[in-house]
Amino acid sequence: MILKGLIDTDFVNYKFPCMVLEFPFCSFKCDKECGKRVCQNSTLTNAPNIEINIDKIIERYVSNPITQAICFQGLEPFDSAIEMVGLIRKFRKVTNDDIVIYTGYMEHEIKDLVDILRKYSNIIIKYGRYIPNQKSHLDEVLGVRLASNNQYAERL
Repeated sequence: MILKGLIDTDFVNYKFPCMVLEFPFCSFKCDKECGKRVCQNSTLTNAPNIEINIDKIIERYVSNPITQAICFQGLEPFDSAIEMVGLIRKFRKVTNDDIVIYTGYMEHEIKDLVDILRKYSNIIIKYGRYIPNQKSHLDEVLGVRLASNNQYAERL
């Protein structure tokens, strides 16, 4: 699997400690719609790709006594959908911990992919593009503040 980064223990992106996987591709839809660079993850495009075996990711997760969830985020996890679903399939064989997916897509744009994910338990998706100059809000599902009022999380 190709990633831009892996953080073994993170306390920022979810209400429980999580492992963070940074996915390698994005069409930068937020930037295009705003007409300027607004993506907080755009610097990841310059980071080298990391090739890591899915079994190694799971082994690192399971052997960490602190993590209680795994978080997929920027660049854009749904732009690596085949790899993401493959990881989820293997992850579910060893644990039922929460899987949190941060996406800039709106729910209707990825409906077919979301329907595939519905067969797995404890999947949480944060939907919505970043829009500058919006009021942040606390998302009750994630337990963290989201930057734009059009963004929300849903447990499938």
